[in-house]
Amino acid sequence: MKNKKGLIFLVVSIIIIATFVVFTILTPGKVDVETYKPSVYSTIGALLPPFLAIVLALITKEVYSSLFVGIVSGALLYSNGNLELMLNTMLYDKEGGMVYKLASEWNVGIIVFLVILGIMVALMNKVGGSAAFGQWASTHIKTRVGAQLATMVLGVLIFIDDYFNCLTVGSVMRPVTDRHKVSRSKLAYLIDATAAPVCIIAPVSSWAAAVTSSVPKGSNINGFTMFLNTIPYNFYALTTILMVIVITVFKLDFGPMKIHEDNAKNGDLFTTAARPYGDVSDEIQSPKGKVIDLIFPIIVLIICCIIGMIYTGGFFEGVGFVDAFADANASKGLVFGSIVTLLITFVFYISRGSLTFKEFTECIPEGFKAMVSPILILTMAWTLSGMTGLLGAKFYVHDVLAASAGGLNMFLPVIIFIVALLLAFSTGTSWGTFAILIPIVCNVFSPSDSYEMLVIATAACLSGAVCGDHCSPISDTTIMASAGAHCDHVNHVSTQLPYALTAAVVSAIGYLLAGIIGYNTQSALALVAAPVSLILMFAVLIILKRINTNTYERVKKK
Repeated sequence: MKNKKGLIFLVVSIIIIATFVVFTILTPGKVDVETYKPSVYSTIGALLPPFLAIVLALITKEVYSSLFVGIVSGALLYSNGNLELMLNTMLYDKEGGMVYKLASEWNVGIIVFLVILGIMVALMNKVGGSAAFGQWASTHIKTRVGAQLATMVLGVLIFIDDYFNCLTVGSVMRPVTDRHKVSRSKLAYLIDATAAPVCIIAPVSSWAAAVTSSVPKGSNINGFTMFLNTIPYNFYALTTILMVIVITVFKLDFGPMKIHEDNAKNGDLFTTAARPYGDVSDEIQSPKGKVIDLIFPIIVLIICCIIGMIYTGGFFEGVGFVDAFADANASKGLVFGSIVTLLITFVFYISRGSLTFKEFTECIPEGFKAMVSPILILTMAWTLSGMTGLLGAKFYVHDVLAASAGGLNMFLPVIIFIVALLLAFSTGTSWGTFAILIPIVCNVFSPSDSYEMLVIATAACLSGAVCGDHCSPISDTTIMASAGAHCDHVNHVSTQLPYALTAAVVSAIGYLLAGIIGYNTQSALALVAAPVSLILMFAVLIILKRINTNTYERVKKK
């Protein structure tokens, strides 16, 4: 099987290289970059690079080379095979090149935040805080169900930002879930399912700010008010949270996740040979560690990151708390908050005699090493997303959606949900997805004529963006969830996919119902679609539970 996957990858790579050589021969010389457009610009071909990378990642279970092939194919399509233009595009294009992606203030901020969180985790391990918390949790959390529910609750409580959520919940709960033999893939799913789905329905979060800022200026629409109105219509977020509760309480797992969970019960938390964080030292821990050594830094981190975010939104210059969150720069705020937390943690540990200055400095490279994998994947995912943007994918999606608007208004919510899902899946960005689609939705539905349909369609856009983000191997949130759980990234994606698609199907039915009711009544009666979606989600999971039980009984009899 392994040789077969390697052969597939080799054949695809040879085809790409051969195509590259042919195109280079046919298109020699320089081009006028100012007026240049690739031949596949704003066509379905613009979605080929991310599709290729995603398919290769799922087939080969190898994410780095798959992302690289996607980047190269995107640059190849953009350059029409011109060698010089391809290399310049891939590395130095101001909109999509890897060097410029790494020079982005936002992206560098996220990388710095990742590194500081890695250092924090190394410090908490070094002083024995993680081990002490694990020992304390073992006396209070006595079952696998309890460990998973505790992970979910912590994920819901940390609703400020999805990046922050993923890394913090993973750091805190990993010792607990490991002790109760919960697979790393299941932990990654629990983290991911309570990150973006919770943030997208939390009024005070970086996601609320992003949605608010996506509403076109001068559209006579209050972006924050509309965001609040979308919360009960965000079917994917609601059904995903319900799914987490049901599969945990009823001990229901299906698809590849069931294999990982069965193996974890027998002591194998990873299932596959991949150990992406196996060389990171988190075994060397002080026996003098206390629970406070973990709890105090986490509490300080939450407080400092909140203060950092509202600081960037102008709160200390007289701006209101909610408005400050709406205008916050999440990347900058998280960097400010994490650096201050690191300094406070250093003083706290030194004052308690928990570690020496030398031990503190030794944790800095350890924390950086722990984050090399997610940083590399994030960098390549950002670059691949940039290639997709250069090929005009957003304009292709705009044209598809605009063509669907005429005479299909009652079906637009489900169409928007599917389009947003596919766009987020292909580009790996939910924020970028609703930044593209929300202005289109606002143009299709006038708030004075059909405000309820505007809200439903916007909720469908947000819901689809989060769903596509969940399904995509190149999504930054998915990458962060893998990093937080110390789980192989492809394992996380392949085990989460059936869960996300189940919630997606139920959500699509919900938007179909909401669109029909909202279009014909122009009233809040469409809210009936929310409980219907939740009941349907519960029914589907119970059916899956019975199917799993019957299958197990048949196998047992044989």
